Amino acid sequence: MSDLHDLETAVQTYFDGLYEGDTAKLGTVFHDVSHLFSVADGKLEDLPRTQWFEMVRNRQSAASRSLPRKDWVVHIDRSSPTTAFVKVNCQIPPRYFTDYLTFVKLADGWKIVSKTFHADVHE
Repeated sequence: MSDLHDLETAVQTYFDGLYEGDTAKLGTVFHDVSHLFSVADGKLEDLPRTQWFEMVRNRQSAASRSLPRKDWVVHIDRSSPTTAFVKVNCQIPPRYFTDYLTFVKLADGWKIVSKTFHADVHE
């Protein structure tokens, strides 16, 4: 059970880092060479972690704007002791995200190696 607990803790750190806009916290769960993927105008966008962290640092956090927080795990699939896929939903209104997080377990714990996401925007 502790292994699943460790994965759940990493996901909670991800949620907290997003809400707080805390790249130090996010840095503890994103692997150094991780990438984020999305589709815009029919084209694949590929953001390296460093570029995304810069965007996070330069935007006002949801916490600083007292935006409502609603994040939850939709699904966890551990295919082995060292790999897992986690689907989550979270929000930074007016954007509502579905994130697909690919985790690997390394000596220093569970790390996100890729994030593929979609955002719906509604007021």
